[in-house]
Amino acid sequence: MRILIVEDDAALARGIVAGLRLSGFAVDHEARGADVLDLLRQESYALVVLDLGLPDRSGFEVLRDIRRAGMIVPVLILTARSAVADRVTGLDLGADDYLAKPFDPAELEARVRALVRRGSGQPAPVLTCADLVYDRSGQVATLAGKVLPLRKRELAILESLISRVGRVVTRERLIAEVFSFDDDVAPNVIEVYIARLRRQLGGAGPRIVTMRGLGYLMEPATPEAER
Repeated sequence: MRILIVEDDAALARGIVAGLRLSGFAVDHEARGADVLDLLRQESYALVVLDLGLPDRSGFEVLRDIRRAGMIVPVLILTARSAVADRVTGLDLGADDYLAKPFDPAELEARVRALVRRGSGQPAPVLTCADLVYDRSGQVATLAGKVLPLRKRELAILESLISRVGRVVTRERLIAEVFSFDDDVAPNVIEVYIARLRRQLGGAGPRIVTMRGLGYLMEPATPEAER
Protein backbone atom coordinates (compact mmCIF):
# COMPACT_ATOMS: atom_id res chain seq x y z
CA MET A 1 0.00 0.00 0.00
CA ARG A 2 1.09 3.59 -0.65
CA ILE A 3 1.93 6.00 2.16
CA LEU A 4 2.64 9.75 2.19
CA ILE A 5 5.21 11.05 4.69
CA VAL A 6 4.90 14.79 5.43
CA GLU A 7 8.08 15.68 7.32
CA ASP A 8 10.53 18.58 6.93
CA ASP A 9 13.47 16.92 8.72
CA ALA A 10 15.25 15.40 5.71
CA ALA A 11 17.35 12.90 7.68
CA LEU A 12 14.39 11.65 9.69
CA ALA A 13 12.24 11.43 6.57
CA ARG A 14 14.89 9.35 4.79
CA GLY A 15 14.98 6.93 7.70
CA ILE A 16 11.19 6.58 7.86
CA VAL A 17 10.90 6.14 4.10
CA ALA A 18 13.67 3.53 4.02
CA GLY A 19 12.17 1.56 6.91
CA LEU A 20 8.66 1.50 5.47
CA ARG A 21 9.91 0.56 2.02
CA LEU A 22 11.76 -2.38 3.55
CA SER A 23 8.43 -3.39 5.07
CA GLY A 24 6.90 -3.54 1.60
CA PHE A 25 5.15 -0.16 1.38
CA ALA A 26 5.37 2.28 -1.50
CA VAL A 27 6.29 5.59 0.13
CA ASP A 28 6.31 9.21 -1.07
CA HIS A 29 7.81 12.13 0.86
CA GLU A 30 6.72 15.76 1.01
CA ALA A 31 8.36 18.45 3.16
CA ARG A 32 5.76 21.22 2.72
CA GLY A 33 2.25 21.27 4.10
CA ALA A 34 0.94 23.46 1.26
CA ASP A 35 1.30 20.65 -1.29
CA VAL A 36 -0.39 17.87 0.69
CA LEU A 37 -3.96 18.39 -0.54
CA ASP A 38 -2.86 18.37 -4.19
CA LEU A 39 -0.97 15.12 -3.63
CA LEU A 40 -3.98 13.52 -1.96
CA ARG A 41 -6.18 14.55 -4.88
CA GLN A 42 -3.72 12.99 -7.34
CA GLU A 43 -3.17 9.69 -5.54
CA SER A 44 -5.23 7.39 -3.33
CA TYR A 45 -2.96 6.98 -0.31
CA ALA A 46 -3.55 4.34 2.34
CA LEU A 47 -2.10 6.57 5.07
CA VAL A 48 -0.61 10.01 5.74
CA VAL A 49 2.14 10.33 8.37
CA LEU A 50 2.03 14.00 9.32
CA ASP A 51 4.50 16.16 11.26
CA LEU A 52 3.08 19.20 13.07
CA GLY A 53 6.14 21.47 12.84
CA LEU A 54 6.25 22.07 9.09
CA PRO A 55 8.16 25.08 7.69
CA ASP A 56 5.28 26.73 5.82
CA ARG A 57 2.21 25.93 7.94
CA SER A 58 1.08 23.99 10.98
CA GLY A 59 0.35 20.31 10.63
CA PHE A 60 -2.90 21.01 12.48
CA GLU A 61 -3.92 23.31 9.61
CA VAL A 62 -3.02 20.62 7.07
CA LEU A 63 -5.09 18.06 8.97
CA ARG A 64 -8.03 20.47 9.23
CA ASP A 65 -7.91 21.05 5.46
CA ILE A 66 -7.79 17.30 4.76
CA ARG A 67 -10.93 16.68 6.78
CA ARG A 68 -12.75 19.78 5.48
CA ALA A 69 -12.11 18.48 1.95
CA GLY A 70 -14.01 15.32 2.92
CA MET A 71 -10.97 13.07 2.65
CA ILE A 72 -11.15 9.98 4.87
CA VAL A 73 -7.53 8.87 4.45
CA PRO A 74 -6.11 7.72 7.83
CA VAL A 75 -3.70 10.25 9.37
CA LEU A 76 -0.97 9.44 11.89
CA ILE A 77 0.51 12.51 13.57
CA LEU A 78 4.24 12.08 14.21
CA THR A 79 5.68 14.99 16.17
CA ALA A 80 7.94 16.17 18.96
CA ARG A 81 4.95 17.88 20.58
CA SER A 82 3.92 15.39 23.24
CA ALA A 83 1.73 17.56 25.49
CA VAL A 84 -1.71 16.18 26.26
CA ALA A 85 -3.32 19.34 24.85
CA ASP A 86 -1.61 18.75 21.47
CA ARG A 87 -2.72 15.12 21.42
CA VAL A 88 -6.29 16.13 22.17
CA THR A 89 -6.24 18.81 19.47
CA GLY A 90 -4.86 16.42 16.86
CA LEU A 91 -7.37 13.68 17.61
CA ASP A 92 -10.27 16.15 17.73
CA LEU A 93 -9.26 17.52 14.31
CA GLY A 94 -9.54 14.04 12.83
CA ALA A 95 -6.21 12.30 13.34
CA ASP A 96 -6.46 8.53 13.71
CA ASP A 97 -3.33 8.12 15.84
CA TYR A 98 -0.63 10.22 17.50
CA LEU A 99 2.99 9.21 18.10
CA ALA A 100 5.53 11.46 19.81
CA LYS A 101 9.20 11.79 18.86
CA PRO A 102 11.57 10.21 19.66
CA PHE A 103 9.94 6.90 18.74
CA ASP A 104 10.91 3.30 18.17
CA PRO A 105 10.83 2.49 14.42
CA ALA A 106 9.24 -0.88 15.19
CA GLU A 107 6.35 0.83 16.98
CA LEU A 108 5.88 3.27 14.10
CA GLU A 109 5.74 0.43 11.59
CA ALA A 110 3.27 -1.51 13.74
CA ARG A 111 1.00 1.55 14.02
CA VAL A 112 1.28 2.13 10.27
CA ARG A 113 0.28 -1.47 9.52
CA ALA A 114 -2.67 -1.27 11.90
CA LEU A 115 -3.96 2.00 10.42
CA VAL A 116 -3.58 0.73 6.85
CA ARG A 117 -5.50 -2.44 7.74
CA ARG A 118 -8.32 -0.49 9.37
CA GLY A 119 -8.41 2.02 6.55
CA SER A 120 -8.89 -0.78 4.01
CA GLY A 121 -11.81 -2.16 6.02
CA GLN A 122 -9.87 -5.31 6.92
CA PRO A 123 -8.40 -4.85 10.41
CA ALA A 124 -7.34 -8.49 10.75
CA PRO A 125 -3.60 -8.99 10.09
CA VAL A 126 -4.17 -12.25 8.20
CA LEU A 127 -5.83 -12.50 4.77
CA THR A 128 -6.90 -15.78 3.18
CA CYS A 129 -8.09 -17.13 -0.14
CA ALA A 130 -8.70 -20.91 -0.01
CA ASP A 131 -5.36 -22.46 1.08
CA LEU A 132 -3.42 -19.23 0.51
CA VAL A 133 -2.71 -17.30 3.71
CA TYR A 134 -0.96 -13.92 3.90
CA ASP A 135 0.23 -12.58 7.26
CA ARG A 136 0.54 -8.85 6.75
CA SER A 137 2.33 -8.24 10.03
CA GLY A 138 5.01 -10.86 9.41
CA GLN A 139 4.95 -10.42 5.61
CA VAL A 140 4.78 -14.15 5.07
CA ALA A 141 2.63 -15.95 2.51
CA THR A 142 1.91 -19.66 2.80
CA LEU A 143 0.10 -22.05 0.49
CA ALA A 144 -1.25 -25.21 2.12
CA GLY A 145 1.13 -24.53 5.01
CA LYS A 146 4.22 -24.08 2.85
CA VAL A 147 6.01 -20.71 2.86
CA LEU A 148 6.19 -19.08 -0.56
CA PRO A 149 9.58 -17.49 -1.37
CA LEU A 150 8.25 -14.12 -2.52
CA ARG A 151 10.08 -10.81 -2.81
CA LYS A 152 8.82 -7.57 -1.29
CA ARG A 153 7.04 -6.27 -4.38
CA GLU A 154 5.58 -9.68 -5.15
CA LEU A 155 4.16 -9.69 -1.61
CA ALA A 156 2.80 -6.18 -2.15
CA ILE A 157 0.98 -7.25 -5.31
CA LEU A 158 -0.25 -10.39 -3.57
CA GLU A 159 -1.64 -8.28 -0.72
CA SER A 160 -3.41 -5.97 -3.15
CA LEU A 161 -5.08 -8.93 -4.89
CA ILE A 162 -5.89 -11.08 -1.86
CA SER A 163 -7.43 -8.11 -0.04
CA ARG A 164 -9.87 -7.77 -2.96
CA VAL A 165 -10.67 -11.39 -3.76
CA GLY A 166 -13.19 -11.61 -6.58
CA ARG A 167 -12.75 -7.95 -7.55
CA VAL A 168 -10.73 -6.51 -10.41
CA VAL A 169 -7.61 -4.54 -9.50
CA THR A 170 -6.41 -2.36 -12.35
CA ARG A 171 -2.81 -2.37 -13.52
CA GLU A 172 -2.62 1.33 -12.65
CA ARG A 173 -3.81 0.64 -9.09
CA LEU A 174 -1.19 -2.08 -8.65
CA ILE A 175 1.55 0.27 -9.85
CA ALA A 176 0.33 3.00 -7.49
CA GLU A 177 0.30 0.65 -4.49
CA VAL A 178 3.67 -0.96 -5.18
CA PHE A 179 5.85 1.85 -6.56
CA SER A 180 6.72 5.33 -5.29
CA PHE A 181 6.83 8.47 -7.44
CA ASP A 182 10.61 8.27 -7.82
CA ASP A 183 10.72 4.59 -8.84
CA ASP A 184 11.65 3.76 -12.43
CA VAL A 185 8.74 1.57 -13.57
CA ALA A 186 9.26 -0.59 -16.66
CA PRO A 187 6.24 -0.87 -19.02
CA ASN A 188 5.72 -4.60 -18.37
CA VAL A 189 6.75 -4.75 -14.72
CA ILE A 190 3.31 -5.74 -13.39
CA GLU A 191 3.02 -8.53 -15.93
CA VAL A 192 6.43 -9.85 -14.80
CA TYR A 193 5.42 -9.89 -11.13
CA ILE A 194 2.05 -11.48 -11.91
CA ALA A 195 3.81 -14.25 -13.86
CA ARG A 196 6.12 -14.91 -10.88
CA LEU A 197 3.16 -15.09 -8.50
CA ARG A 198 1.34 -17.52 -10.78
CA ARG A 199 4.37 -19.81 -10.84
CA GLN A 200 4.53 -19.80 -7.04
CA LEU A 201 0.81 -20.52 -6.70
CA GLY A 202 0.99 -23.34 -9.22
CA GLY A 203 -2.09 -25.29 -10.22
CA ALA A 204 -3.35 -26.00 -6.72
CA GLY A 205 -3.52 -22.46 -5.38
CA PRO A 206 -5.88 -19.57 -6.07
CA ARG A 207 -5.93 -18.26 -9.60
CA ILE A 208 -4.89 -14.80 -10.73
CA VAL A 209 -7.16 -14.08 -13.67
CA THR A 210 -6.31 -11.52 -16.35
CA MET A 211 -9.31 -9.39 -17.22
CA ARG A 212 -8.20 -8.05 -20.56
CA GLY A 213 -8.34 -4.28 -20.70
CA LEU A 214 -9.34 -4.07 -17.04
CA GLY A 215 -6.73 -5.63 -14.76
CA TYR A 216 -6.39 -8.71 -12.57
CA LEU A 217 -8.45 -10.51 -9.98
CA MET A 218 -7.77 -13.35 -7.56
CA GLU A 219 -10.24 -16.17 -7.08
CA PRO A 220 -10.09 -19.57 -5.37
CA ALA A 221 -9.20 -22.48 -7.64
CA THR A 222 -12.23 -24.53 -8.64
CA PRO A 223 -12.48 -28.13 -9.92
CA GLU A 224 -13.59 -26.74 -13.28
CA ALA A 225 -10.53 -24.47 -13.43
CA GLU A 226 -8.16 -27.29 -12.54
CA ARG A 227 -9.35 -29.60 -15.33
